[in-house]
Amino acid sequence: MNGIKRHWQRIAVTLIPLIFALLHAVGVLQLSVLQRLDDIIYDTRLRATMPKSMDERIVIVDIDEKSLASVGRWPWGRNKLADLVNKLFTEHKIAILGVDVVFAEPDDSSGLQHLKELANSELSDQPVFLAKLQELSPRLDYDGVFASALAGKPIVLGYFFTNDPQGRSSGVLPFPVFLEEALAGRTLEAPEWTAYGSNISSLAAAAPMAGHFNSFTDPDGVVRSVPLVAHYKNAYFESLSLAMFRAIVGMPRITPSYSKETFLPKAFQGVDKMLLVQGDKTLGIPVDRRGGALIPFRGAGNAQGGSFQYVSAADVLENRVATGKLKDKIVLLGTTALGLFDMRVTPVGEAYPGVETHANMLSALLDGHVLVKPDYAMGYELVVLVVSGLVLAIGLPLLSALRAVILSTGVLVCLLLMNLWLYLGYGLVLPLAGALAMTVTAFALNMSYGYFVESRSKRDLANLFGTYVPPELVDEMVQDPDSYSMKAMNREMTVMFCDMRGFTNMSEAMEPLQLQQMLTGVFSRLTSVIRANRGTIDKYMGDCVMAFWGAPVESEDHAQLAVKASIEILQVVREINQEHHLAGLPQIGIGIGINTGSMCVGDMGSDIRRSYTVIGDAVNLGSRLESLSKVYGVDIVASEITKKNTTGIIWQELDKVRVKGKEQAVKIWSPLSNDVQVSSSLSDEVKLWTQFLKMYRSQLWDQADVALLNVSRLSPNKFLYRLYAERVASMRYLPYDSEWDGATNFETK
Repeated sequence: MNGIKRHWQRIAVTLIPLIFALLHAVGVLQLSVLQRLDDIIYDTRLRATMPKSMDERIVIVDIDEKSLASVGRWPWGRNKLADLVNKLFTEHKIAILGVDVVFAEPDDSSGLQHLKELANSELSDQPVFLAKLQELSPRLDYDGVFASALAGKPIVLGYFFTNDPQGRSSGVLPFPVFLEEALAGRTLEAPEWTAYGSNISSLAAAAPMAGHFNSFTDPDGVVRSVPLVAHYKNAYFESLSLAMFRAIVGMPRITPSYSKETFLPKAFQGVDKMLLVQGDKTLGIPVDRRGGALIPFRGAGNAQGGSFQYVSAADVLENRVATGKLKDKIVLLGTTALGLFDMRVTPVGEAYPGVETHANMLSALLDGHVLVKPDYAMGYELVVLVVSGLVLAIGLPLLSALRAVILSTGVLVCLLLMNLWLYLGYGLVLPLAGALAMTVTAFALNMSYGYFVESRSKRDLANLFGTYVPPELVDEMVQDPDSYSMKAMNREMTVMFCDMRGFTNMSEAMEPLQLQQMLTGVFSRLTSVIRANRGTIDKYMGDCVMAFWGAPVESEDHAQLAVKASIEILQVVREINQEHHLAGLPQIGIGIGINTGSMCVGDMGSDIRRSYTVIGDAVNLGSRLESLSKVYGVDIVASEITKKNTTGIIWQELDKVRVKGKEQAVKIWSPLSNDVQVSSSLSDEVKLWTQFLKMYRSQLWDQADVALLNVSRLSPNKFLYRLYAERVASMRYLPYDSEWDGATNFETK
């Protein structure tokens, strides 16, 4: 939760793409680029997953360029078409014929038309002519001949709907598959047309079953779907492919179906299926909100595409098709001749035969694999956007750049795999572009914000604190840069003064350059220890290093870290002295003073020169304690408050002192080990020393002498014990002082 609070601005920036994607999904903000991207994704996925195999059940009889060259220009006489139909059914015994051609006007090429014209001339009164006219009329009525060929056969004629401004129509419509009343107040956004072009009455009467061959053309001019039902006036009419499918499966009735899981009012409920009902059997064909379905193209179009067998109409008429080749086949009669303008732009080709689009749709209906964008597509997209958007908005600001890349890539992969699974497994075409674009944009904005805004904050902090604070602390500070500044404040902290002993003698004995190199090497290693323990370097003062813990990054264990750093500094100094011994350089000593207390920390100094430092009585006491390290012969002197704020360290009390400028006496301590699993001799030494101090402060000199003798045997060379032996020797001759508190006063700094 704290991370979210710290990064709320970055989270807000990351949510911007989500908001735009949601507005696009609900239709408030139409982003054409996302729609175009969805189309590209659909087309690419369709081409990648096409079976590219031939459906042997369906054959296309093609009025191709070869047929036009052999039979003649289009339109052909209806007698020729009658001959074609008779050959398909009688000689080749096909199962069903769908006609992707409309016969909206009478055949004006028939011989009967010429006779009628003669009948209106002066020959019309001759009895012989009238008798001949009566004899030839049945054979010369090509529409009648064609109607006779159609009658009684499983044939589905084609027709089309249009939006003529004047509403001019021609021909006769088939019976609708259902009326508006079947919707029962629900919605079906099927395309509504104002006019139609259908077959003349004699042909419609001979073959009453017909289907429209309209298609949907998307804004980019590509045909991707067909309306399985179209709306005209108060009725709904089926497509050519659906009509043929119904004829094949026994002419079930069509009724619209609605999602049973919706809680919306009827007026907002949409059709999600067309049910084919026959007796107690029901087959559901999924449709989108427009009553349409996407065309599941099997492969590239035309005879070379390999999806369907093409047979030239001229070869059928001229008996060049082997007997049995078309037996029991589902046949679609259409054209690929360029001059007849039935080529369409599709995802799999820019000159795709219109008749083959119906063949693909019929093939899908036969296989029960219809692609559709369901009516709940918007709800699906909203859920996907919200879930993935929130994951990115909350996750990206909290992660490193590498992990942010991994998270974003994971979200992209999940979106792609889930979308592909629903497509391949259930035929559902669901929007993906909005979620993909949102993910990529959210990642880009997040990384840009991190680089240009937070990196700038990091650079600013590094400029402010880089010379004082370890880089890892700067990394922590940049997570919430607004919480850090140079502004002065009071805070409980721990300060450490580390002084190099014997520096004056070394400076006199060494060349300046050599001295500089030595100091640089020593201070660099001491600084590394301080930074490794999260300390902030305050300043270098000649041969002294001043550091503090607890600012600018607050730390509850600042005293523990300072003491740990001081113990590690002693180890580093021992290593340096070993190196100096081998190099013939002088040995160095270290005195360290540590104090914990309330200090003022901030940017201090003049208009000319300022620095980030600490001031206050607690800081001054730390400096005094460093000076006392020489008095007591130890390397580290710490105040009692510092000692109380540490754990796991063995301490030895040095004294109770009253330094210059302080009325209050304080106990001072020195760490013996940072390992509580120490030897029993060290534990015994600390216990005996504690007993000695008790006798010493009680002015019981004889008992103090005995206790000091016992502890000295454990560490006979310890300077501290010799110091107290001299004190006891000099103080035993003084009279008892009831006001003495056992403290040692120091009047010098």
